[in-house]
Amino acid sequence: MSKLIATRGILGAHSIVNKAEAKLHEAMDAKGPNEPVEFPNTGYYLPVIYGLTGMKVEKLADMEPVLKLARELLPEPPRERVWLPYLGPLLDAGIATLFAEEIHEACRYVVGPPPAEGIWLGAATDVIMRERGVEFVDGRAPGFAAVVGAAPDNETAVKLAREMQQKSLYVFMAGHDRGRSFAQQLADEGVQLGWESRLVPFGEEVYSQIYSMGFATRAAMAFGGIAPGDYQRILRYNKNRIFAFVIALGEVTDEWYATAAGAISYGFPTIADSDIPQILPTGVCTYEHVVSNVPHDKIVNKAIEVRGLKIKITEVPIPVAFGPAFEGETVRKVDAYFEAGGGRSPAFELVESAPMEEVEDGRITLIGPDLDQVPEGSVLPLGILVRVAGRKMQEDFEPVLERRIHYFINYAEGAWHTAQRDLVWVRISKKSQQRGLRIRHFGDILYTQFKSEFLSVVDKVEVTLITEEARVRELLTQARQRYAARDARLAGLTDEAVDTFYSCTLCQSFAPNHVCTVTPERVGLCGAVSWLDAKAAYEITPTGPNQPIPKGECLDEVKGRYTGVDQFTYTASRGHLESVNLYTLMENPMTSCGCFEAIMVVVPEANGIMIVNREFTGMTPCGMKFSTLAGMVGGGQQTPGFMGIGKSYIISKKFIRADGGLPRVVWMPKELKEFLRAGIEERAKELGIPDLYDKIADETVGTTPEEILPFLEEKGHPALTMDPIM
Repeated sequence: MSKLIATRGILGAHSIVNKAEAKLHEAMDAKGPNEPVEFPNTGYYLPVIYGLTGMKVEKLADMEPVLKLARELLPEPPRERVWLPYLGPLLDAGIATLFAEEIHEACRYVVGPPPAEGIWLGAATDVIMRERGVEFVDGRAPGFAAVVGAAPDNETAVKLAREMQQKSLYVFMAGHDRGRSFAQQLADEGVQLGWESRLVPFGEEVYSQIYSMGFATRAAMAFGGIAPGDYQRILRYNKNRIFAFVIALGEVTDEWYATAAGAISYGFPTIADSDIPQILPTGVCTYEHVVSNVPHDKIVNKAIEVRGLKIKITEVPIPVAFGPAFEGETVRKVDAYFEAGGGRSPAFELVESAPMEEVEDGRITLIGPDLDQVPEGSVLPLGILVRVAGRKMQEDFEPVLERRIHYFINYAEGAWHTAQRDLVWVRISKKSQQRGLRIRHFGDILYTQFKSEFLSVVDKVEVTLITEEARVRELLTQARQRYAARDARLAGLTDEAVDTFYSCTLCQSFAPNHVCTVTPERVGLCGAVSWLDAKAAYEITPTGPNQPIPKGECLDEVKGRYTGVDQFTYTASRGHLESVNLYTLMENPMTSCGCFEAIMVVVPEANGIMIVNREFTGMTPCGMKFSTLAGMVGGGQQTPGFMGIGKSYIISKKFIRADGGLPRVVWMPKELKEFLRAGIEERAKELGIPDLYDKIADETVGTTPEEILPFLEEKGHPALTMDPIM
């Protein structure tokens, strides 16, 4: 290891700790020691400090012992550039740097300048972290690149960003090189920044990369169920499960070295374009920690190689970039060359299976005009009909494949798709149209992706695209008949009608002990996996995360306990869970990973339960926000009285049946109530409580038991007269 890198890293750590101390003194002088401090809407306090030490920073005074610890970790500043024989002092300096950077950034939320202004986003909320965390779980995001500095020119910056997007990576940006920043270079070229495009600008200074380390630390606590303060497991989890690396562009300063040392502790190597000392495999290091002098056209691939990422890229013959990183891009109306659906024109999409002899593999047909035949701003009808055939193809697989149309079209740069079935809404941007993207390219995308993603069941794919209104309306009627038939079949499925449930262990990549059991009447807690989805996924990929669970003997019909579920859960959780009840919150409930759409919690004062969805950031009647609750519930824990769920489970007939079902719900956010209104009202009528919807309190009534109880009593909420829930 070079004598230079350790020396400069330690000097940089001292510089950052000094700046954090000065910032803390500024904040305390301005606001006082008891001024509350937090990263907005996160239940993990200051997550790196909390994760590695267990120390809860809730006010400015709480930062003083953390800063003292950082000082204790710091090696003495080298008087000359001496050689250090092992990584220990440098790594200690790196951890001290991370603590100091988190203190510095948190103080900016108190006294400024604001971390989030202009193009800079500051800290990710827990809602964002969990939404994006799902993509790391299911493989859509293989890892993230923490980019520091700036490319030599804007053109190179855009090329690097597009390359990382096409490889499905998240790009976390912070720091500048002599006044230029990678994020600003992209913004100057009109590149869309934000979580949706996976190009995330945290802040202008290198300190803001602490938000990427906080993201990784929160993932370990939320998904991995690791207790705050268990720093060895936090660091090991990140090294083994969060595939990240640092790309340093430009002149590496002492403070960059110090920040990179903190990243090395997490197992995240640094790849630089400049001529800096390297830390290569030796007796102490089993892989490269710092690699330098990498050309820009090779730097991304080199980083992927060093970190050991597995990147799957499918070449799609279209004139724009393609990959999951473009899924979140938006195309505003003012930027759209054309749009279809969304109430502006008739539109639909349908996947239907057919006999092998009726499908011509690779045939792509466009009926009607394409974008080179219509003026800018056109609104066209659109029909997307995909016919598939295969020896193992089943009718049940059609909706599974159909839902993938949304993702596949969104993967194209400048293409925007939302909703599904006959509610679809599609746009193509002016920029992508100018680069040659056409409606007929949707056929190339769908053909390539269906053959790639569903190779085990799909042998032939034929795509027909229609922009001729009369033909769209004709096929739309047929498509709606197909949708209705599917819905009727699914509505008739009950847990009693099948002898097999399905697992979903996809999230075990982040939460090793979690096992999700999906039944016809209980959707997966992420809300994305129904019983039919899981069944189809198993048929398509027999070795995948969705495995059949023979129900076995029913030990408790009311609570939903089955011998087969217990046996599978015990094995799949590696012996951590012995029993699971599917229809109760109070005794051996199903575990949660961290991907749940909502959390339900007992409110003993009201003899009922409250439910809070991840989008709601306010306080709840249990005295905790969603973000705090998520830390208690996630990570594969089995916590009676607390459980993560998918939203649609709330209106299921099996919803906590042993605890009283839907009539136990006494509070939920107004947004969630409105989202579920039709289902709640229908289910309430079946239960003989047609006005139950109006009896459920929300945040406009109150957010404490004392505030909502008078409302519940006035409305005569049924939970108040039910048997005690505890």
